Order: sequence, then structure tokens, then C-alpha cells
Amino acid sequence: MSAFVRENIALDARQHIVARFFAPPGDAKAAVLVVPAMGVTQAFYAPFAEWLAAQGYLVATFDFRGIGQSRHGPLRGLEVDVLDWARQDCAAMVNAVTARAGERPLYWIGHSLGGQILPFVPNRERVARIVTVATGSGYWRENTAALRRTSWWLWFVAAPLSLRLFGYFPGRRLRKVGDLPRGVMEQWRRWCLNPEYAVGVEGESARALYAAVATPIVSLSFTDDEYMSLRNTESIHGQYVNAPRTLRRIAPKEIGEKRIGHFGFFRPKFERSLWREHLLPALS
Repeated sequence: MSAFVRENIALDARQHIVARFFAPPGDAKAAVLVVPAMGVTQAFYAPFAEWLAAQGYLVATFDFRGIGQSRHGPLRGLEVDVLDWARQDCAAMVNAVTARAGERPLYWIGHSLGGQILPFVPNRERVARIVTVATGSGYWRENTAALRRTSWWLWFVAAPLSLRLFGYFPGRRLRKVGDLPRGVMEQWRRWCLNPEYAVGVEGESARALYAAVATPIVSLSFTDDEYMSLRNTESIHGQYVNAPRTLRRIAPKEIGEKRIGHFGFFRPKFERSLWREHLLPALS
């Protein structure tokens, strides 16, 4: 098991996020930044990060502001949205990993939201390769059929009502996503209600940012993902119009499993079938 170092990454004089750095047993051949899904803590990615470090990579995980170890006090009153997470939290992590990696290449592994927000990261040119995992647009009418049956309740009832009552989204109490700062949930809701997701809400400047990404992308998606449909996946990656894209859609039966889902990729049981067979080739 690879040891990790916990470190506070300063955003400004008042705010910081918490990161973990997993060092390889010898010299690192490259660095990997694992960018989490909405509401998911970095602890979820620890076994994956430990394994990747054992393969010779310097690996970093982190919690967005208001999530996990980066939640410092009540969420009510915390002023942050998804674009702040990208422009400030992710940018700070890119700088922190770069400082440790030196001239070694930096790879971005984005889970769900983590694969959506790279265009908004101001120092993204440092990233040499992108792997998105279970990443789609989030537009609710293109969600899987099962999710569409409940997402209307989330977006039109639970989210607006709970934000009004609590000043943040009490996702843990509602068993939906997890606790989220008000600004994050409000912005994410707007994105998910728009057919073009973030681009449709943030406008032509956002479209230009997606178009400006020229870094190679490998997308790993799964036929049994309970959140992201094929249409969701194609929609978000279609915004990266100038990036070389390889979209791999994997069915559980192809790897001898009954289920992968939206979160399964990062579970240790898939070390041989997904991590070795699909991830490592994408990083080499």
C-alpha cells in the first residue's frame, strides 16, 4: 500500500482545500490528478490512487471546497459555485501537482463532473492527456430512463425548496448526491435543465473554452451507468470539437461482470479488467 501525504492547498489568504499525494516507490514517470465527481470525497478514490502510484505515477486527489475534508464549517453562507471549483480549486491543484512533478507530464483523470469542467481551468494547458470516466452532459431529458423518472423531482421540487429552507443542499439527508454549497447546486441545476448543459447556460465564451481544448481525450463510459446515457456521453464530448477523442463504451459482460455503473470503475475489483486493460493503455 502506498503511503499518502495530506496537505492543505491554499486558494487565497483565507481559504484552502485538502489534498492527498501518493508517491510511487521509485521515480515517477508522470503525474496524475484525479478530479472527483459531484459530491464525492477523495477518500472514495484512495484505493485507485494507491494502485496507480504503485504503477509508477505520482497521484493527487483532493476535495472541492465544501466537500469532505475541504468542508470547513457550515455550508450555509459558503459562496462558491462549480466554476469557482474549476477556476480556483482545480487550478490550485494543477499548480500543486506541477510543482512536485517538474517536467514530467501531467494527466487528468476526471470522474463525471471531473471530466466536464476542464475547459474552465485557466492553467489546463499543463495537462498532457485527459481520461474521462462516466462523464456525460447531465442534461436531464437525456439521462437514463430510470433517472428521468426521479430527476424531475430533484430539479423542480427538492433542490429549489431545500435551498430556500436550509441555504445549502442537504443531499445526505435526502440521499441524493451529498451535501452541496448553495451556489454549486444552483449552477448545476441550471446546467442540467439546459439541452447544451454548461455551454447553453454560460454562453459562447464557454463554447469557445471547450473548443480551445486540443489535448487528447479518452472517454471510458459504461452501458449500465445509471446516470449517464450514451446520448449524455456523446453530447459532452461533442463540445470538445478540436480535441482528438476516443470514446470507449464498455458493457459489464465484456469483462465478465454483472455491473459497473456510474461509480464501479474506481473499485479495486476492477483492477485487472478495467484499470490494467483500459486505463493504463490510455495513459501510455
